[in-house]
Amino acid sequence: MSASFLDVESIEAVYGASILGLRDVSLSVAKGEIVALIGPNGAGKTTTLRAISNLLGAQRGSLRRGAIRWQGEATGRLDPADLVARGIVQVLEGRHVFGQLTVEENLLTGGYLRRPSRRQLADDLERIYAWFPRLKQRRGAKAGLTSGGEQQMVAIGRALMTRPTLLLLDEPSMGLAPIIVAEIFEIVARLNREEGVSVLVAEQNANLVLDHAHRAVVLESGRVVASGSSADLAASGRLGALYLGGAEAGTRH
Repeated sequence: MSASFLDVESIEAVYGASILGLRDVSLSVAKGEIVALIGPNGAGKTTTLRAISNLLGAQRGSLRRGAIRWQGEATGRLDPADLVARGIVQVLEGRHVFGQLTVEENLLTGGYLRRPSRRQLADDLERIYAWFPRLKQRRGAKAGLTSGGEQQMVAIGRALMTRPTLLLLDEPSMGLAPIIVAEIFEIVARLNREEGVSVLVAEQNANLVLDHAHRAVVLESGRVVASGSSADLAASGRLGALYLGGAEAGTRH
């Protein structure tokens, strides 16, 4: 792995100026790396991703201490659209799609930020369909009428239309059948291998995400309690105690 693209340095996040969401959280993501952010519900995974993409304000949150740097540049004064233009895009938890638009129209909205030519936009759309053949079959269907797995693919595909350098994924397995989750994670892993997209993925299902990530950071109650290679963390036995047999045992569907 090369030098870090993303550096999160001792950040502290609060909601409503009084509720502490994160305390002294540090992590990094290098070029071409998949890093997993794992932990039980309420650990601070979503807050960490929102801090990186400057979306805390939408939830009445803010950073009180620490710094976040993207390719050496402090990001605190950039708005979320600026970050997308610089290569950071987040897929929010909950499969957010424009329900009344078709699958293809949803995907196209992700491409307009770069102001591509018609040819570039068409090429990018075919690239997404190559990664997600299921979406090509459903291209004319209203996104709100597609399955949960298809909506998650739409959300990821729309993000990829921005041609990101760093993809932030928030709980991509939530509410999906295991076979669909496995398909999505395999596509993300292929994107990383074949196109070099770096990924920071927040996920409660530790067993699943550790199979695909190079490294992992474990959060509990807004703090980093462990970090290291995915193989080392999986073999350590520490995650079972943290999850109390929940996501570690694969009970989440």
